[in-house]
Amino acid sequence: MDSSLLLTQWHNFFAIYAFSLFFVTSNKLGPRKEKLVKIIEVLEEAAKRVHKNVKHLAGTKESGTDHGMGAGGDISRRIDIVAEKTVLDYLREINFECTVFGEECGMVELSPNPKGFIIMDAIDGSTNAVRGLPFFCCSLAYTPEDKLSSVTDGVIMDLHNGDLYSASKGKGAYMNGKKIHVHKEKPIYFVVGVDISGISPDVLPQLAPILSASNHVRHFGAVALELAIFARGLVDVFVDLRRKLRITDVAAGYLIALEAGGYVVDENGMPLDSNLSYDKRISFIAAANEETLADVRKKLGLSAKI
Repeated sequence: MDSSLLLTQWHNFFAIYAFSLFFVTSNKLGPRKEKLVKIIEVLEEAAKRVHKNVKHLAGTKESGTDHGMGAGGDISRRIDIVAEKTVLDYLREINFECTVFGEECGMVELSPNPKGFIIMDAIDGSTNAVRGLPFFCCSLAYTPEDKLSSVTDGVIMDLHNGDLYSASKGKGAYMNGKKIHVHKEKPIYFVVGVDISGISPDVLPQLAPILSASNHVRHFGAVALELAIFARGLVDVFVDLRRKLRITDVAAGYLIALEAGGYVVDENGMPLDSNLSYDKRISFIAAANEETLADVRKKLGLSAKI
């Protein structure tokens, strides 16, 4: 192997490894102590605390009380506020030096010199959570830069049953510590996820070939968790062309899907990417393999080129 290529590969490996670690400090057990921890462990602990603090709220009248308009443009509910506060309190507790890009709270700098971003949708699937439908989650991702393609760590916690999905760049995807993969074999039932909630009348006809050709179409109401179950191999393709999604909706699920071996592209067939912005809206297609992706794009009237 060429020595320059080898050096480049080692450089990339150590860059990813360095971004996966963070110094945190604790004042809770006497003298101030500092230790090096994995970022994925920070995200996992934050998600576990959210689960603990909101599981009693789901489906209650209290969960849906109106707390005004959030930074993402939707009404913030009580359960959203409790979940976000849980994450922010934990990050402050360990002095995690970052900027939080939150669905409800907006941009919150937790340090004068932040060393990256936590992309937070503390409750994805708020409608389900408020109504008591058992499909909603906490989605947390970390990126050292302000774009989706730079995400190095992602965690999704199923807040109904406690299943924990996680991924670090280059290390695979996991559910409850067990490695997961997208469904590569020909399935007995080909399951298609399609989100048409609030879709434009102009876009809906484009989906007609997918809908009419599929006998098993599903949508559960929480995109992050749907990407997680796609990564787990329970769904073969997921399509959302509404141009309504924010980066907070997909950041963690995007990485988990890729690390599980899936393809995640925009409507133009390019690798999905976005800057951190509350104004930016995205669409995507997630597919388990190249053949499925090409077939879906052909049915949608898009170029079959990946």
